[in-house]
Amino acid sequence: MIRKARKKDISRIAEILVTSKRKNYRKIFNDDYGTFVIVNVKEIIDELSADPSLLERYYVYEDEFVKGLIRIEGCEIVELYTDPYFEGVGIGSKLMKYANNHFDIKYLWVLEKNEGAIRFYKKSGFEPNGERRPEASQFDIKMIRTDE
Repeated sequence: MIRKARKKDISRIAEILVTSKRKNYRKIFNDDYGTFVIVNVKEIIDELSADPSLLERYYVYEDEFVKGLIRIEGCEIVELYTDPYFEGVGIGSKLMKYANNHFDIKYLWVLEKNEGAIRFYKKSGFEPNGERRPEASQFDIKMIRTDE
């Protein structure tokens, strides 16, 4: 089931964000300090707890417990993560389908070197449009929805 995130989901959202970012971005950024000190569960919990409007932008995939999440702002997918222990079983696809069916999603940004995510987004109907922006020591590329 996909539903709007609630306050009780904050710690699980933080855990998914941290474990996913560490797994996927450490090899891209090659920065252990950023990966293991700056990106941490407590900071995310504090941020989500302090700003209820931020939590309202999250939707979670729950099957016994929360296994994935998506954050939507306007017509943009800002974050989409599946707990690394449950990757490859369709949770990300279900979250993407939910977003495309319930919101006017137009685009997202993804790290240029995150080849797995780019493949996933292409299968989900998004294509790079040539725009790039700096993201720490790397670049994000903009992908626009083409399956509308």
